[in-house]
Amino acid sequence: MRGIHESFGGSWRRDPAQYPFRFHPAPGGLISWGYDYSGDEHFFWPCDPDPDRWKVVTNINGGDPEVFDGPFADFVLAFVESLRVVDPHHGITPGALEFLEPEDLDELRERGEIGPVEPGFEPF
Repeated sequence: MRGIHESFGGSWRRDPAQYPFRFHPAPGGLISWGYDYSGDEHFFWPCDPDPDRWKVVTNINGGDPEVFDGPFADFVLAFVESLRVVDPHHGITPGALEFLEPEDLDELRERGEIGPVEPGFEPF
């Protein structure tokens, strides 16, 4: 976690107008608590003296951070639910989909080049 914290702490934008977050140990700074196979980083945002009211901030694929406005348990349930939604075109960028015919997609799927990936929680 220390490595994640240091790498994102050094690379995220520091413009307060676009990126209001700082990192622990700064007061109210984000606290890294996890990451997933997609490269998304998850942080606690201690925005309230009561830890039960802290928010979860996620950096999805290095983009702008997203704030989950709800309890941690609700975040975990929403995250796990998102794992159940499987992308049938995994392996193809969304922009490339508009140029492919259905039979092209079928052929790629048959060759195993694209297709749904079942989520899992196996160690690296």
